[in-house]
Amino acid sequence: MSDNDTDDVRTDGSGTGIVSPDDETPAWSERKERTQGLSRLTYEYFERARREDQDLRQQSDYVERDVLAFPAWPHEMMRNIALTSFFVGMILFVSATLPPEMPNPANSGVTPAIILPDWYLYWSFGLLKLGPLNPELSILGGSKLMADRTYGVLANVVVVGFVAIVPFLNKGSARRPVEQPFWAAVGMSGVIFSLTIAALSIKNLAPIAPHLLFDLTFLVPIVSATITYAVLKTMREGYMFDLNRRYYRLRPPK
Repeated sequence: MSDNDTDDVRTDGSGTGIVSPDDETPAWSERKERTQGLSRLTYEYFERARREDQDLRQQSDYVERDVLAFPAWPHEMMRNIALTSFFVGMILFVSATLPPEMPNPANSGVTPAIILPDWYLYWSFGLLKLGPLNPELSILGGSKLMADRTYGVLANVVVVGFVAIVPFLNKGSARRPVEQPFWAAVGMSGVIFSLTIAALSIKNLAPIAPHLLFDLTFLVPIVSATITYAVLKTMREGYMFDLNRRYYRLRPPK
């Protein structure tokens, strides 16, 4: 069999789909163990995908990422099946070894001392506790313009509205935080604020003084945004230099 025939067997999906071992592939003894079921198919997928990608790069004058595509079957399907099987197995393992604790049934005739929503709604529950920020107007005789509960609902509307409008404000084509440090800092401050406002919602359970926790709720997001912006700003110059160097290496100027 000639070398061309060997290359055809390696790349067209026929035969065993096994290529010669190199620095990126397992040894022969490891490969021999992978002869049955999903593990073998998964291994053949990665081997064939790597070989086809290598052949396409060698045949091209420069790399066109839009032509480096593979069919959904078996390439993408085998990868997805392997990943899904792994995570499903982990979930089954954890559920079998660490079953959830079943407490006593709730008494419908007694109101719990602490009432909290589900954990993923802690941030919204924390916004309902922004009563200290509700201003008291002297023109109203020192009374508040609206009730604290209404003020908290309005805070939820403002926060959700800001999150919804951010994609319309940032219309750049950047895909990495280092390319747009400002918006990356805004995103980081939003994530930190969701955590700190969630901690404020359970201030009666937190081992911090309530007034200190209230101050940190707004101070920590600002500090985190400042640090994020400063770090990404300093990384931007080196990142753009490496990006341009890689671009001209793959697409040499004519």
